Amino acid sequence: MTGADQHTERFVHLRPLLFTIAYEILGSATEADDVLQDSYLRWAQVDLSIVRDTKSYLAQLVTRQALNTLRAGARCREEYVGPWLPEPLLLADGDASADVVLAESVSMGMLVVLETLTPHERAVFVLREVFGFDYDEIASAVGKSVTAVYQMAHRARDHVQARRKRFGPVDTARTAEVTERFMTAATTGDLEGLLSLLAPDITWTTDSGGKVTALPELIMVGATPVGSILMGVFRYARRRPEVRIEAVNCNGQSALACYISDNLEAVLVFDIADGKIANGYGIRNPDKLAALEIQRTISRDETTPRP
Repeated sequence: MTGADQHTERFVHLRPLLFTIAYEILGSATEADDVLQDSYLRWAQVDLSIVRDTKSYLAQLVTRQALNTLRAGARCREEYVGPWLPEPLLLADGDASADVVLAESVSMGMLVVLETLTPHERAVFVLREVFGFDYDEIASAVGKSVTAVYQMAHRARDHVQARRKRFGPVDTARTAEVTERFMTAATTGDLEGLLSLLAPDITWTTDSGGKVTALPELIMVGATPVGSILMGVFRYARRRPEVRIEAVNCNGQSALACYISDNLEAVLVFDIADGKIANGYGIRNPDKLAALEIQRTISRDETTPRP
């Protein structure tokens, strides 16, 4: 096998894991794809005789490139119109659901919380809490001392736990059930049924990027205002025969995709706590919806022994 073939085999073998690392650091499947492409070009120039652990080496390489991408895109996010939500991830049915840690780590709710960390804290949290890398490996990836990384890991863990304490492990079956009941209530005009699914203090966030029409309020709080607005939107949709709503596997959980004819117009994703929708996310930005044209495979582990 040639050197080029070995580079390709090792990279392709680990690609689902590397994509997952980049996506969780960036919150963007499109940017994660770009990071992997750039990382492969760099990897192709590496002398394999010096690589002791392919997984660790590539994870560090991808992390560094993802952090560079975050820094380069900081101004774009600061100037973004309205709330910024992560790009939704279309997964193969069942992908991630058997791995509780993976399912939680790619959930929309977790990704929203990760957005509140600093870039280095986010990378440290992902590499340590999700993928279980050692502190010295993480220190090399983020360019910090082991002591600094340990402190960042502690801060990030406390931060995430404080904001996710309402939510237990992701329950894909319960999420699918609540999502189906939500769709039934919304599409049949059952306001009482819809309200029964919403937590009293529900927060609904809509990401349009200023590129399409959206709800009058991009962030709404409370079951009554959220339920009333959503019912109005679905009432309008019921009058248009070209509108259809389908269940999809988005970020490892059941979600709703809304189409007008063959055009994807919105994706609705839910955070479930105690059997009710505690947070709702509506992604309307067409640039982010374009990421759903590609079905992804994610992983925390290697599926076969390391090359």
